[in-house]
Amino acid sequence: MDQERFSRFIRRAVDEAKNSRGWTVNRLAAETGVGRSTLFRWLAGDFQQFPELASVRGFCAALDIPVSAAFTALGVRPGRPGGADGPSPPPSAGDGVHEDIERILARLEDPLVPAAEKVVIRDMLRYLARRSTVDQRSTTDSVA
Repeated sequence: MDQERFSRFIRRAVDEAKNSRGWTVNRLAAETGVGRSTLFRWLAGDFQQFPELASVRGFCAALDIPVSAAFTALGVRPGRPGGADGPSPPPSAGDGVHEDIERILARLEDPLVPAAEKVVIRDMLRYLARRSTVDQRSTTDSVA
């Protein structure tokens, strides 16, 4: 668990909420469901146990931040060894896909990236995810 990195992540998100939404810490606590004292501990990097998943999810959902961004800040990556979803598939050799995905995740977790841009990125990812399923079906149908 990377407390310092998580603290910086929380600070950026809190600053963005203050600047773009005009939220105070009280409002942020109310909107996210995370207590004020917990927010202050997160900001200070003063916590010994892994943050409660429900609190992290509530914080991210209220601020339109992917939960994966919080996991990244904590030093835990879903789908990777030690991550929440178990081991990841082996990397492809030299295709650069993992680097591209890391850049996309970095854009989505950056509180300074405009919300409209994040919506476009997520919409494109959803489109591609659905498209690959349709393409696989049509390829299978044409082979049969």
